[in-house]
Amino acid sequence: MTPPASPPGETFEVTATPDQAGDRADRFLAAAIGSLSRSRVKALIAEGRATRDGVPLRDAAEAVRAGARYAVTIPPPVSATPVAQAIPLAILHEDGDLIVLDKPAGLVVHPAPGNLDGTLVNALLAHAGEDLPGIGGERRPGIVHRLDKHTSGLMVVAKTERAHHALSAAFATRDGLQREYLALVWGLPEPLSGEIEAPIGRHQTDRKRMAVVSKNGKPATTRYATEKAYHGAACALLRCRLLTGRTHQIRVHLSERGHPIVGDPVYLRRTPGPARLLPATLRTLLLGFPRQALHAATLGFSHPVTGKGLRFESAPPADMRALLAALEAPVESLPH
Repeated sequence: MTPPASPPGETFEVTATPDQAGDRADRFLAAAIGSLSRSRVKALIAEGRATRDGVPLRDAAEAVRAGARYAVTIPPPVSATPVAQAIPLAILHEDGDLIVLDKPAGLVVHPAPGNLDGTLVNALLAHAGEDLPGIGGERRPGIVHRLDKHTSGLMVVAKTERAHHALSAAFATRDGLQREYLALVWGLPEPLSGEIEAPIGRHQTDRKRMAVVSKNGKPATTRYATEKAYHGAACALLRCRLLTGRTHQIRVHLSERGHPIVGDPVYLRRTPGPARLLPATLRTLLLGFPRQALHAATLGFSHPVTGKGLRFESAPPADMRALLAALEAPVESLPH
């Protein structure tokens, strides 16, 4: 007999019997709850929503213990349709088919666990009104590409299905597409300009990270040129052009080459060696920068309806400009 399902938003509790001992925790809980798949229970465990005798259950594969009391909190369902929210947008161009905007660092592009509202999609729904919902899907209306939460810069959003289809194809094939980023990195690349060609896939042990992989990776190519070097070889401002569009591509490629982006919370794992070349004040400033110093500075593409070539430029935001200004200031003018 299948036990009754626990209502969403409530906690399901069950005590393991001797004959259930040794089973995987996620399989045992899925069977006990009856209305959730094992993969869903595994995700709830990863989110910290399951306990054993009041202690957080850390491993979905943990063997069930006879007599232990297990509890799973099932969150209430989230609406598939984002709500409109009046969030200011820096719009550079808008017509009947598309919007080009300058995304600030800290703004998530579309709703996801942990960021269910306050996203670019919520802002676009408020701005475009009835034109946008449903274009490209309910959860990501109008979105044809994205920037990481803490990456700033240029994005294009579709306002019609025709534009969405054409722009999505352009981003997939790179046909007529130009995307350039400014990245402040640790160290000075050698050579000063070149091309990084290395396949990217999910990290083997840390599934939230990407990595250069030898098997099952997707081809990825980043072209870079050094715009300026600071304090010898302490750090450099690079202009990077994407020839492919993989997740975290620039961040992964530069980190793999030994030049992680300043402030990168994922791919800068320790204090970089070139930091010692900086005066103490600058070293503290760069090591404390709260996000990856990466900005989508150039976006060029063909208009999906008229075919006209469009190109947009965006200067780095205030926090990144202040960082570059500090690096360019005479050492004697820095506070001690």
